[in-house]
Amino acid sequence: MDTMKGLKRTCYCNEVTLEAGEVTVGGWVARVRDKGGIIFIDLRDRTGIVQLTFDETTEKSIFEKAESVRSEDVLMVKGIVRARESVNSEIKTGNVEILPTELRILSKAQTPPFEIVNNSKTNEELRLKYRYLDLRRKPLQDNLIMRHKIAKCARDYFYENGFLEIETPMMIKSTPEGARDYIVPSRIHNGKFYALPQSPQMYKQLLMISGFDRYIQLARCFRDEDLRADRQPEFTQIDLEMSFVDTDDILECLEGFIKRLYKEILNVDIETPLPRLTFDEAMNRYGSDKPDTRFEMEITDLSETVKDSDFVVFKSALENGGSVRGIVAKNGAEKLSRKEMDKLTEFVKGIGAKGLAYVRWVEDAPACSFGKFMKEGELEKILAALGCEKGDAALIVADKDKVVLPTLGALRLKVAKQLDIIPEKWNFVWITEFPFFEFDEEKGEWAAMHHPFTMPIEEHIQYLDSDKGRVRAKCYDLVLNGVELLSGSIRINNPELQQKMFEMLGMTDEEIQLKFGFLVDAYKYAAPPHGGAGIGLDRLAMLMCGCDSLRDVIAFPKVQNASELMSEAPGTVSEEQLAELGISIVNSEE
Repeated sequence: MDTMKGLKRTCYCNEVTLEAGEVTVGGWVARVRDKGGIIFIDLRDRTGIVQLTFDETTEKSIFEKAESVRSEDVLMVKGIVRARESVNSEIKTGNVEILPTELRILSKAQTPPFEIVNNSKTNEELRLKYRYLDLRRKPLQDNLIMRHKIAKCARDYFYENGFLEIETPMMIKSTPEGARDYIVPSRIHNGKFYALPQSPQMYKQLLMISGFDRYIQLARCFRDEDLRADRQPEFTQIDLEMSFVDTDDILECLEGFIKRLYKEILNVDIETPLPRLTFDEAMNRYGSDKPDTRFEMEITDLSETVKDSDFVVFKSALENGGSVRGIVAKNGAEKLSRKEMDKLTEFVKGIGAKGLAYVRWVEDAPACSFGKFMKEGELEKILAALGCEKGDAALIVADKDKVVLPTLGALRLKVAKQLDIIPEKWNFVWITEFPFFEFDEEKGEWAAMHHPFTMPIEEHIQYLDSDKGRVRAKCYDLVLNGVELLSGSIRINNPELQQKMFEMLGMTDEEIQLKFGFLVDAYKYAAPPHGGAGIGLDRLAMLMCGCDSLRDVIAFPKVQNASELMSEAPGTVSEEQLAELGISIVNSEE
C-alpha cells in the first residue's frame, strides 16, 4: 500500500479549475470506467467529484496501477489539469479533468454491501448498519454540511447580539420535565443517579440569576420517549435565555435570527415581523396549535347556523356544550368521491370523532350525507355559512370542542395532501397565549400544561384559584409549515408566585425542596425578569434540507426502538461494572 509521504493536497476535488495548472487531490473512487486504452476514474471527496483520465500519454507504471483501482479505494493523485473533451454540465468540474503524473493507492476497499450512489434504493436498515458508507453519499453529506452552516449562522448571529455561549452540565439531578429521564448510576455515590438533561432549563435560569444577561448554547438534550420521524432520543437545540425582557423582545430577537438564517443559507427573504396567532385563534381557525398556514381551508363554526336543527347529531352536540364546525375543500368534490368520503369517515372515527357529515356538490344539486334530516332551507344556510359552492366538498364534525377542533385539524391536513393543494413555501407563524392548565377528565382535576417556571399572563394571575380554564401562559411556539420549531416562555421571577405554582402542581414542601431546592434558594437572592426558548436544530435542518426524517440530518441516528444499528447500542455491560455501581439486572419475566 502506498503512503502520502511527499504529497500534500493542494485543493478539494470540486475546487479544481483549468487555471490551477498542476494539482494534488485526495478522495474515494466513486466510479471506474475502463474503455480499453483509456481509463476514467471519478474521484470523490466531501465537496464533489473530479475526473481523472489515464490515456496513451500516461506513464506506463501509473496506467497499470490505475487498472487495479476499484470503487471506494482511497487515492492521492498529483496531475495536470486540462480541458475535458466531453463536458459534463451536471457537476462543477465537468469542464476539466486531471491527467495524473503520480498515483498513490492509500487504502483498498472490499466490495461495499450496497452501491454508494446518490439515489440509493438500498433499504434504510442496511444503510444505517453501514452508516459510515451511507454518509459518503452526496445527499447526506450535503445535509450535514447544511446543518453545520445553520449552527455557524446561529453562533454568529447570537454572538453579534451580545449572547455568551456557556456550557451547562450533562449529568444533572433528575427533575420532572415532561418525559422520562435517561439516568446514569453513580459509582461514588452508590445507589444514587444522575439524569441526562431533557433541556438546560434550570441552569440557564440560574445563569440569568448570576447576571450573565444573555446566554446561548447548542445544547444536547435527552428524552426517553417513543420515537417517530421527527423525534430522536438525543437531540440538539439552539438554547437561549435573556434578562430584562418581555415576550416581544424575545420574539423580535428570534425573528432576526430566522431572517438572517434563511437569507444566508437559502437566499430566501423572510418577511418580518412574523404573523402571530393566539392558541385559541389557531385552534378555532386551523384545529391545531401548530397549524400549516400555507393553504386556507379554515374551520367555520356552524353552531349558530344549525342551532334550531332537529338533526340529532347536531342537536345533541350543542345540548352537551359542544359545537358543529366544518371545512370546505374547494373544487374537491370530484376527487373526494363517495368511496373517499367513507375512508375519511373511518379516519375521523380512528382519532376520536363519532362520525363525519359531508356534502359533495358535483351535480346541480348537492349530495348530502344528512340531507334527509334537513328541513327546507337548512342545507342552503349551512352551505352559505361555509362558503361551499358547486364543485366543492364540505366536511362537518359535531361534538365537544376538544374533539371537533383537532379532528377537523387533522382532516384539513389529510384532505389538502390528498388534493395536492399545499404550495411549496416557508410559512412561519407564532402561536402565543397557550392555556396554563388543561383539565384531566379521568382524574377530574386541572393539570399544568407547561414546566413549573412558566409565567402566567399578569392579568390572569387573579384567576389561578377561581377560574383555571381562563388562565393563559406567557409562552410561545414558532411553527413552520405545520412543524413546531421552537418553544419558549417568560419565566416566573417572583418567589411567592413560584411557590404557588409548585403547590398548584400538588407538590409538598418536601418534594419542592428535594427536586428544585437549589433553584428556590437562588430566587431568594433576587432574579431579573427573564425568558428564553429552545430551537430544534435537528428539525430546522430537516425542513431546510427538504427531508422527511430527522435521521437524514443526524450523523449517527437511532431507529424506532432507540437502538443504533451500526454500533449495536445499547449493549450489555460486565457483571464487574454492575457490581461497582451496586446494580443487579432483574429479568422482566421473573
